[in-house]
Amino acid sequence: MKKLTFLVILATLFSCTKTEVPKTVSLFNGVDLTGWHMDVPAFDQNPDTVKPFIVRDSMLVSLGTPGGHLITDSTYSNYRLDIEYRFAGVPGNCGVLVHASTPRALYGMFPKSLEVQMMHENAGDFWCIVEDIVVPDMEARRGPKEEWGITEGKQRRIPNLTDGTEKPVGDWNKMVVECIADTIKVWVNDTLVNFGYNCTAKSGQIAVQAEGSEVEFRKIELTPISRITPN
Repeated sequence: MKKLTFLVILATLFSCTKTEVPKTVSLFNGVDLTGWHMDVPAFDQNPDTVKPFIVRDSMLVSLGTPGGHLITDSTYSNYRLDIEYRFAGVPGNCGVLVHASTPRALYGMFPKSLEVQMMHENAGDFWCIVEDIVVPDMEARRGPKEEWGITEGKQRRIPNLTDGTEKPVGDWNKMVVECIADTIKVWVNDTLVNFGYNCTAKSGQIAVQAEGSEVEFRKIELTPISRITPN
């Protein structure tokens, strides 16, 4: 009887100390746009306008036009995003927005957020969209301090740290974005390309842009994390 009681105590202690592995979830199910909604200003005037986000061959596709955003229904904080994307034809512009909130906060189009740029040859830039962030060597990278800002006409771009990290057009690129509290870190094809802190938002929705070019996404996965990956 004593032996049985001892084993029960051991089993209880083990169950209390066992660490659960964070579960990765796919934000895109490969079938439809469940879990997402579109905000496309052109729909205001013509609800029958072609939808700029579709599912094709089990991929999420941003057709590029009309301009707008595909936004998660849920909000998130403290996570890693693993994204695989490529330009389907002529390369151009796109982006993923983190900590998104108020719709159409900038130029009547962009939700309040921090954009991680996917524009061809500029992947990993930060763009401040009514939210702000600090990076090392701020003035060297963002320009004169008096020109900084987060609204129309201000210097909102913070260029990434490297060149040449993107794959040739048509190949798949891998982007990783880690968001912990007010810190954001970005890798493109396993190369660290940007790092910022003191972001003015710590949580929000995640959005994908339609911004002129057709882009295919075969993977958008989110994993809860408790710390930023060290350099």
